[in-house]
Amino acid sequence: MNVEQVSSVVVDTAYHLHRDLGPGLLESVYETVLARMLERRGLQVERQKSVTFDFEGMHFDDGLRVDLLVDGCLVVELKSVEKTAPVHAKQVLTYLRVVQLPLGLLINFGAGTFKEGVKRIANNHTELASSRLRVNRDV
Repeated sequence: MNVEQVSSVVVDTAYHLHRDLGPGLLESVYETVLARMLERRGLQVERQKSVTFDFEGMHFDDGLRVDLLVDGCLVVELKSVEKTAPVHAKQVLTYLRVVQLPLGLLINFGAGTFKEGVKRIANNHTELASSRLRVNRDV
């Protein structure tokens, strides 16, 4: 599957999860259930994926942690808050730039409706933004 197909499966699965469980649970509950549902649909899911990187000659093993990395091509950041803040979308974009992936999803299970809670975030710069940043790409 390409990243668009994976994204479609994730959105569809998250929609059903939001519809069936509703808002108000802890983020960790949604993460656990969504990961299991995606695996049942044949996708590979890595939870709390640690991303290592080097910056200005320093090595960071646990600098970033992605909520879900799906099929090695889609970053999914989950929230369970009344309303997301602009910084949440910026966080996803930063993850995408660091791991050099084109697409991510920000899914807020705390929103009243699923449509209000899902955002696609595209990384139009798959090349690293800074030549001082090097990702150790075992993602």
